[in-house]
Amino acid sequence: MDDNFIRNKVIAHRGAWKNTGAPENSIAALRHAVTLGCEGSEFDVHMSTDSLPVINHDASIQNISIAKTPSRELLALKLSNGEPMPTLEQYLKAGLEQQKTKLILEIKASELGKEHSIALTRKIVALVEDLQAQAWVDYISFDYDVCLEVMKLAPYARVAYLKGDKTPAELAADHFFGLDYHFNVLQKNADWVTSAKQHKLIVNVWTANDKGLLEDLLRQQVDFITTNEPELLLSLVK
Repeated sequence: MDDNFIRNKVIAHRGAWKNTGAPENSIAALRHAVTLGCEGSEFDVHMSTDSLPVINHDASIQNISIAKTPSRELLALKLSNGEPMPTLEQYLKAGLEQQKTKLILEIKASELGKEHSIALTRKIVALVEDLQAQAWVDYISFDYDVCLEVMKLAPYARVAYLKGDKTPAELAADHFFGLDYHFNVLQKNADWVTSAKQHKLIVNVWTANDKGLLEDLLRQQVDFITTNEPELLLSLVK
């Protein structure tokens, strides 16, 4: 496919929800991010007890554990806008309807342990490949082993690490695409943005919402900024 994706550094955190009224991690929030013209829209993936990947930030939804609940019960739940809890397949297909905004897929570590997290990772990569969504999807995770598993399964994949406890040199040695660290981590390690660039790593920063902080990050020429205020950040990058 032709590369028509937007290049403006703006990653909508859990979609564009804060100023639109859409629920976080909903397909509506994804579509708002696309309409706004964000470079990417971030979302979170967990897995039901019968191995269906679904979209939600927390390990539970409406006080129900996702990992301990069958998909038929989870999919009967409604988000605040009446939208059903999205499956990963539904979410990816919605993303594939357009070629402007990338899908920043966070693989959540399972409360049931590493084996469950790796099983989820394998399900996700297989589905992305089945749908031929590779060009749309970047992968992120706090779990280093999950990141390594993605790269083992899909050496082409763009994978960034979230936790903030690895140096740019360590990530480069393991062939990461980038680092995706909280702004506090980069404030405490002032040379890491420069080091990341020297190691040819992409730098994403989360979750920055304050105008002054956003302006400072833009001055540092980070590659992406994940924000709950995509409208504000878009106004700053124009």
